[in-house]
Amino acid sequence: MSTEAFDEILDTFEFLDEWEERYRYVIELGKEMPPLENEFRAPATKVHGCASQVWILPKVSGSGRNARFSFRGDSDAMIVRGLIAILASLYNGLTLAEVVRVDASTELAKLGLHEHLSSQRSNGLVAMVARIRALAAASMKEFSAVAS
Repeated sequence: MSTEAFDEILDTFEFLDEWEERYRYVIELGKEMPPLENEFRAPATKVHGCASQVWILPKVSGSGRNARFSFRGDSDAMIVRGLIAILASLYNGLTLAEVVRVDASTELAKLGLHEHLSSQRSNGLVAMVARIRALAAASMKEFSAVAS
């Protein structure tokens, strides 16, 4: 399962021959993201398990089964900002249930990221995915509790 935005990134990756070009593209994706306002760079939005500073601010639109998930994020490292942009393309606009079901490892493997990221960056990417899934799962529980 992937979004159109993620598919576009995948297409661009396939077009770029060298990993160095892909790396620059990931950094460019990060530069294109608007920065997260300082008030949202707080302990509540911080992702633990990343070597860099990473913040993820979730947003749920709608309610119940049709609630849609999105997030904004930021980092103090340009490559990590690009990874956040890739994750946003993978998850933003999906329902909460779809976010939880996405096999991020399989989708990200299509980009070949794990072979070219340091182990610290790969671990940070795993931590970001876990945080996104946890945020969506928590929102699903909130809707279930309200419906009961």
